[in-house]
Amino acid sequence: MAAISLRKLEETAPALVSLYKSAGVSLREHGLDGLRAAVYLVVDHSGSMRPYYEDGSVQALADRVLGLSAQLDDDGQVPVVFFSTDVDAVTDIALDRHEGSVERIVAGLGHMGRTSYHLAMDAVIDHYLDSGTTAPALVVFQTDGGPISRPAAERYLCKAARLPLFWQFVGFGDPDSRQFDFLRKLDELAVPGKRIVDNAGFFHAGQDPLRVPDAELYDRLVGEFPQWLAAARAAGIVRPDRVALPRRSS
Repeated sequence: MAAISLRKLEETAPALVSLYKSAGVSLREHGLDGLRAAVYLVVDHSGSMRPYYEDGSVQALADRVLGLSAQLDDDGQVPVVFFSTDVDAVTDIALDRHEGSVERIVAGLGHMGRTSYHLAMDAVIDHYLDSGTTAPALVVFQTDGGPISRPAAERYLCKAARLPLFWQFVGFGDPDSRQFDFLRKLDELAVPGKRIVDNAGFFHAGQDPLRVPDAELYDRLVGEFPQWLAAARAAGIVRPDRVALPRRSS
């Protein structure tokens, strides 16, 4: 059963109903129906991201993440971190105010700088710890390039492996760009040599993320989550009573 009912979503955010339904299908197919989890969104606000704000790709991603969150979390909002050289904003996007939310937020932000993953990761970690929850969390981390400090980003990911946080990195841009080699490296960091469990995934949404079908996007967002949940539960990172995984659908 979804965290937020279809009826409530129809009343508060009717434009997200199709996304909510598509997310529900993907969750069921991956054996995650009925799971309760926090959902975060981290968005690259560096200068090279400007076209993706202008064409609606960032807003579309935010809407899709909201549709997923409504299946997993009953609070009706997603914590969002906008980052560039520094953390530009830590805010929330709510179901009942989602339309145009990205444009409203970035209108109040300053210069679009460079790309600093670890500061955004630190902001998510702080938010999660301050929330007091012990529920698992899915962090959708969008970027169009590599970080200005690769050692810092790797260090933060490895430290965060001991927390109930799974980082799903999503690339926007040229899939052949060397900018994404580092994210592929993060996805393959050694376990247990570098980190206690594999706590990250990466997929590329291409140069036109708006063209990625909803079903495909959701499958990629949650595809590695069940394996991480099992490993995190076995390692004592996620409490067993916080994760009830039904049988995978055939």
